[in-house]
Amino acid sequence: MQLIPFATQDVPRYTSYPTAVQFQPDFPGAYADQWLAALPPEATLSVYVHIPFCRQLCWYCGCHTTVPNSYERAARYVGHLVRDIMRSAAIFEGRKGRVTHLHFGGGTPTYLDDFHIGEIVAAIDKAFGLAPGGEIALESDPRTLTRERARVLARMGFNRISFGVQDFATPVQMRINRLQTYGLVAAANDYLRDAGFASVNFDLMYGLPGQTVESVARTAQQAAGLKPDRISVFGYAHVPWFKKHQRMIDEAELPGVHARYAQATRIEAELNGLGYASIGLDHFALEQDMLTKAARSGTMRRNFQGYTTDVSDALLAFGASAIGEFAEGFVQSARDTLEWSQRIERDESPVIRGIATTAEDRLRAAVIERLMCDLAVDPAAIAARQGFPDDVFADLPEKLDPLIAAGIAELDGNRITVPARRRLFLRNVAAAFDAHFVAAANRHARAV
Repeated sequence: MQLIPFATQDVPRYTSYPTAVQFQPDFPGAYADQWLAALPPEATLSVYVHIPFCRQLCWYCGCHTTVPNSYERAARYVGHLVRDIMRSAAIFEGRKGRVTHLHFGGGTPTYLDDFHIGEIVAAIDKAFGLAPGGEIALESDPRTLTRERARVLARMGFNRISFGVQDFATPVQMRINRLQTYGLVAAANDYLRDAGFASVNFDLMYGLPGQTVESVARTAQQAAGLKPDRISVFGYAHVPWFKKHQRMIDEAELPGVHARYAQATRIEAELNGLGYASIGLDHFALEQDMLTKAARSGTMRRNFQGYTTDVSDALLAFGASAIGEFAEGFVQSARDTLEWSQRIERDESPVIRGIATTAEDRLRAAVIERLMCDLAVDPAAIAARQGFPDDVFADLPEKLDPLIAAGIAELDGNRITVPARRRLFLRNVAAAFDAHFVAAANRHARAV
């Protein structure tokens, strides 16, 4: 199979460009403050809040999270979060009501109790102002959701929620330490709909131990039957040298590359047949969903939360390991919660990694984003609009030739297209525009 070398290639997910691998250590936090202060008062904002706590560790997880020995640790974390939010607000001094997107990620944000979640939302509203009609979203564990909690979250203003479903098959769930029945997820889904949530999203995975083509097809059918507005489908990345808890997963039970490809394509076929449009690399959405409409109109964007309709001027990030984005570059807070909290206690920026982008970085970012969103791009047209010479992508033919020969990419004049049936290889094609990319094992997730 001529696709195998590309399927097994480690390539970035391109939720940013340059990618986090290129972020510089010891990056001055003062730069982050300067970029924040330089935003015009009318700038629209997206805010990400990272909650690095879970009730129980799932063995497949690649997120920055931990299981606290007491809730007191989480309460202290919230105190530092609020303090950093207010410090940043004093720097911005912009108009209120500019936050059009607020996203709580993790970890499991609903590990926090209602009081502390509400405290963070109130702090962001006081600091920057939540725009009327904006999106307020959080990730959650359906095992912890009750009917009353769904109502409380809705009263706080949350209108979108994402569940980590992964797989409904009990043998698979036992192998990844994530036991949650179909009935439990269905009940949580009902609670959210009854509470008035406008959007419910599910995350599914392929490539997990014990999965088969038949089992993932069944999970896709069950998930679609609950009518979530969006479904994301990710391939499991086995990196036990980076996430030690993944050593609990038996590598001998992991599907090989042929099986992973078959699982991914079968899930797509099932979801397409049940009314879900394929969006970009790995998302699916109902036809009436705003993400589908944005994809159809060419206005969809891609950031650290994946595919989005968010077109804000800046992404402000709060919490340990959280990544923010400005026109000038990217910033990341300390991953270690102790270092993160100590910097905040000193009234300093918690940012310790980042990168100031160049004009060429921004050109390549625009090309990669359009390719990842639209499965097609005219790099010459984007280069011309940004004032670059024709030879800025002079090395592109050499990089594209193998992809074209394999049927992964097509070239018509200056326009490069990835056929819909080859969307799983979008990242391989995007890498052709990545001036920083160097093929290296165990640096990124495999393409399939």
